[in-house]
Amino acid sequence: MADPFSTSSEDVIQRLIDVPLNIATAPDKLREFYQISETCDFIIKHSYKKVALQFPDNLLVDSVAVAADIERNTKAKVYILGDTSYGSCCVDEVAAEHVAADCIVHYGSSCLSPSKRLPLMYVFEKRPINVEKCVTVFKELYPDSQSHIILLYDVNYVHAIGDLRTALQTEYPNLIISELVCEGETCYSHTHVKCRESISSDQENNQFVYKFGRLFFLKSELSVKEYSIFYIGQEGATLTNFMMTWNRCTFCSFDPSTGTGRTESVKINRALMKRYYSIERAKDAGVVGILVGTLGVADYLSIIPQLKEAIHKAGKKCYMFAMGKLNVPKLANFLEIDIFVLIACPENSLLDSSEFYKPIVTPFEMEVACNPKREWSEEYVTDFRHLLPGGQSHVPLAELQDFSEADVSLISGDLRRQCLDPESDQASESSSLVLRNQTMTVANTNSAASFLSGRSWQGLEKKLGETPVVKAVEGRRGIAIAYEEEGTS
Repeated sequence: MADPFSTSSEDVIQRLIDVPLNIATAPDKLREFYQISETCDFIIKHSYKKVALQFPDNLLVDSVAVAADIERNTKAKVYILGDTSYGSCCVDEVAAEHVAADCIVHYGSSCLSPSKRLPLMYVFEKRPINVEKCVTVFKELYPDSQSHIILLYDVNYVHAIGDLRTALQTEYPNLIISELVCEGETCYSHTHVKCRESISSDQENNQFVYKFGRLFFLKSELSVKEYSIFYIGQEGATLTNFMMTWNRCTFCSFDPSTGTGRTESVKINRALMKRYYSIERAKDAGVVGILVGTLGVADYLSIIPQLKEAIHKAGKKCYMFAMGKLNVPKLANFLEIDIFVLIACPENSLLDSSEFYKPIVTPFEMEVACNPKREWSEEYVTDFRHLLPGGQSHVPLAELQDFSEADVSLISGDLRRQCLDPESDQASESSSLVLRNQTMTVANTNSAASFLSGRSWQGLEKKLGETPVVKAVEGRRGIAIAYEEEGTS
């Protein structure tokens, strides 16, 4: 990837960008593909007057036709949410609230992260899949019919799971097929997704696993790590999330778009070691940037103070940022930040930060770096809600005296102390004012402000009386690379 800061202005203006061409769905298949009849029944049943339709980029080509059809059949006012601030797999409740919507219909791929503000309906893409080919590949990958296997899948293939169950479960008695489950009484779908509240207590008394909107019941006393996992879907964030979470399991996959299957050969141990390296960077960091990468996932506001407390107790400074979709130029504006921690849904948390100037870690990794009571083990947590009090992976924060031991950085080899001196730290907190000198630059402050004081541009200072008054004149015309009065060379 080219350096975004070394590109000439002429290259930027003349650059050609490849944009994938999305073909609109045929009118005769539109109602079935987007399940418009069922969606209209949902809207009419609950008497919703304003409806927000959230489309991912690849489905926007059909959004106008779908919205018009729903308006004709429900008399509701329909709004299209086409440019989500964060990942399109998450429900954009903030955008829906801008138009005072009564409910949201979410189309396409979803991480099934719970959202609590508005009633929600999921409509997944019915992506094509050759069930017979999938069964054949499955049997080739698992010739032993007594194998213990868990079947996971991308949400867009849930429509074919019934046929797969019929074709496989008789021959494979130890096969466990997961179900899609959403949390909240106001979450709906067209028969493919169960509500968590609808699961009976008898079922929950059995040995079960519920993560990332997937629920499966273990039929024996075996743990998850003793099963092999078969995944249906393309390589991407969903599969990576599963593999990092259940990193002791062997994975096989079937890609319906190519009709091929394989044993996943991604070096998961290598991936885990990369994450561990990021944790070491987090331990060395003095200034941490907390990136709020979601405004829709439930409890995202609860993890922020927990992270702040952990970072503070570890003797580090922290700043909070909300900037929508992340990219290299955005984060490069904050060179004083040593490391960023991203609060996002599980599928968007595992961001590959190799192209960024500073590492980006998950809340779990930041807790490993800042909380002596949390140790790096085979458990890897991508869902930050599990770190909260009451969560299945919650570990209480250590007291200040637990930070007294110093350790050695595995990166720099320097001795580092994990906690600020309580007295000096308390003194620094006693004043929220920042001292400035006569030139209005920061004088005595923390490392981030010290960095700011050295910048050539800092902001819009008033400088009253220093700027001469001049008449307004006509400005240049054209673009910066070739103003009209400059002529051509």
